[in-house]
Parts: sequence; C-alpha cells; structure tokens
Amino acid sequence: MTRKYFGTDGVRGRVGVAPITPDFVMKLGYAAGKVLAQAKAGSRPTVLIGKDTRVSGYMLEAALEAGFAAAGVDVMLAGPMPTPAIAYLTRALRLAAGVVISASHNPYEDNGIKFFSAQGNKLPDAVETAIEEALELPMDCVASDKLGKARRLDDAAGRYIEFCKSTFPNELDLRGLTIVVDSAHGAAYHIAPHVFHELGAEVIAIGNQPNGFNINAGFGATAPDALALAVRANRADIGIALDGDADRLLMVDATGRIYNGDELLYVMVKDRMKIGPVKGAVGTLMTNMALEVAFRNMGVEFARANVGDRYVLEVMKERGWNLGGEGSGHLLCLDKHTTGDGIVSALQVLSALKRTGETLAQLTADIALYPQTLINVKVAAGFDWKKNPAMVAEKEAVERELGDNGRVLIRASGTEPLIRVMVEAKGADLAQSMARRIADKVSA
Repeated sequence: MTRKYFGTDGVRGRVGVAPITPDFVMKLGYAAGKVLAQAKAGSRPTVLIGKDTRVSGYMLEAALEAGFAAAGVDVMLAGPMPTPAIAYLTRALRLAAGVVISASHNPYEDNGIKFFSAQGNKLPDAVETAIEEALELPMDCVASDKLGKARRLDDAAGRYIEFCKSTFPNELDLRGLTIVVDSAHGAAYHIAPHVFHELGAEVIAIGNQPNGFNINAGFGATAPDALALAVRANRADIGIALDGDADRLLMVDATGRIYNGDELLYVMVKDRMKIGPVKGAVGTLMTNMALEVAFRNMGVEFARANVGDRYVLEVMKERGWNLGGEGSGHLLCLDKHTTGDGIVSALQVLSALKRTGETLAQLTADIALYPQTLINVKVAAGFDWKKNPAMVAEKEAVERELGDNGRVLIRASGTEPLIRVMVEAKGADLAQSMARRIADKVSA
C-alpha cells in the first residue's frame, strides 16, 4: 500500500490545512489506538504524548487525546518535551507507544505528528501502513466502560534531565566551561540549560522564551548566527544550538565559528577511537566527501544512507554500528539512545573536549570540508532527470573532470517539484560552476 499521510518523519503540514486539522488528528489518534489495541490484545495500552512549543500544540494534543480515548487507549501527557525525550520515556515507562506533536525545525505555522514504538524507535513501516488502513475505516467509539483515561506525567522533565546526564562519562564534568545554550524557543527550553548546568558548566540560555509563535524564529540550529553572536558577546567557551524539537545539533566555538553535523560526527568518531575500535559510521548522500576520505584514512568504514535520520538509523542497525548522522545536525549514538538526540550528542562532543583538553578547532584541524554548491531547480511534476539526455551527459562530463577530487549528486525533492543538483569540489568556484552547468541542462 502506498502511504498517503506518513512521510519519512510522521505526518506533517500547515496547521488548518489537511491533514493537520483537528478532525483528522482525532481520527489519526483513534486509528493508531485501534492498531495498538490489537497488538496488545488482552491488556489496555497506554501512550505518552509530548509536544513542542507551537500554539497549535494545545489543539492537536486535545484532538489526539480524544481519538485515543475513543479507541480505549489510556494517555499520559508530558507537555512540552523534546522528541528524543518522548522516545526515552516511552521505553523507560514500558508504554505501548509515544507520540510527539512537532514540526521540528519548521516555522510555527506548521505542525506534525510522529510516533515511537515501545522500544523508543520510530514506528516500522508495517505499523504505519496498518494505521493508514485503519484511517480508511469509519471512526467509532468503544463503550463507556472501555473509554481511555488521561493523566499528566508531572516528573517528565526531571526524568529526562537525569537520563541525558547519564550519557556523559562519570569521571568527567563540565566545570570551567561557559556554555551558551540556544533552545530555539522550542521543546528543550526548560530542559537543556539544566542538563549542562547540573554537570558543572556556567550556562547562558538564549532562545528559551517560547510564546507559541517564535519557535525556530531567528534562533536554534536553523539560525545559528544568534548563537555565534552570543558566544562572542559573552566570551563563552562554546555554544550549543538545538532545533525546535531538540533532535538536531550545531555547535559554535569561542571565535563564533559554526560546526555542522558532519564535523561533529567526525569529532565523536575520533574520540571513540581513543576508547576502543570503531568499525564504521553512517552518513547520507549529502554528507561531505571530506568526511568519507577522513574516515578511510582512519581505517573506519563509511556508508551512505538516503537523506533523513530514519534512513541513517536503518543502515546503522543493519551494520551494527553505533555512530551516524547528517550535516544538518541529526546525530545518532545508538549506545546512548535509540534515536537522534541533540542534547545527548552535544554531551558526546563535550566529553571529547574535556578528555583531550582541545578545542573544536583543534579536534577538526585535520579535516577540511569540501566546498558544496546546491542548486534547486523548479521542474514539472513527475520530472525524471535520468530521462533528460543533456543533463545525464553533463553530469557524466563533470564527474570525469572531478575524478577523485569531488562528487556529484542529483536528486528529486520529496516535498516540492524541485530537482536538487549538488556538486562538491576542492574549490568553491569550481563547485559553483559545475553545479550551474548541470542545472542549466534541465530545460535543454
């Protein structure tokens, strides 16, 4: 069955426009509840619902709660919590599933629903397909004596703060560091500053005043210039930027230099190799080629997954590797958590800084990212670049010219009628000119 509603990260869209409407979300809760009830035949399932700080979260939370209750499923409400916190708490509390109301790094006008299994993983495709099939059936309601109940999980924040701290080495602390923490006015605003402070750091919190409308607006991992400015202004040692649901991470050093997910993954792998062997790491089709070259020189295998942390996780599990991530800042440490977690990932990088006494600049001195040019070209719906002879020929010509000193990637957007042309080369001007050569062939 082709999935109609679920994308790579749940159901997402503009609030008030199908499918992110209260009636659909209530039915989604009901359909998910029926599927979960069937899987736990003989026992009453309980799900945990968390959300980020968008104003629409109140409405969608109420709709989900009603849908689950109508299906005979109990609900625990965590309030604003990071996405990875819901994954952790669902597993720790032995619940049937976790649900997060969030559109991650998107603006406040958007929202979405994503699910986690009892093991704290994103739902398998088969379960999402079963929910979609249930959505095609009329919504009903169990008898009054079977209706689900709802209650608050009052200590959710405290539980998660302690979990995050447990992923940092016991023999280390963060004393002596001044850290600026930018929570993007999102779900970690009341979580992240406490984690780093309780480990000993002096914390300066920014992006921690959510009002329902300012999530990701000029702050966080999608707008790291605010963090760079705050680090320099406060003469801090380092800065940490999360996105709206806190599963994405970028970092800034004392000079205001921004480090992306590729560089942070490199730091984590390099640090782990001091502790024990690291067999391999997973990136995506967009991961910078310099990372692949560096890992090869270190004797670490490297595999590329499709773009999206869901696909990175799949390859990591297939190969039995613990480390992976994306340049956008989705980083996974499967020996610490079941899903990508911005706070936990930041702690892994900070442990490398404390263990070595080096700065981020020093730890990444032996890797220089190749300049990347990405050009988005509007195309007609259904456009297949592989059937465009001029574009195929130009791509092959560019690849011959680059040899082992660069890379070409062409892929269709999964959400818009766009073809994305990406070229990496050792020189920025060369990457730009070669990407333009290929992009210009779209209409040829």
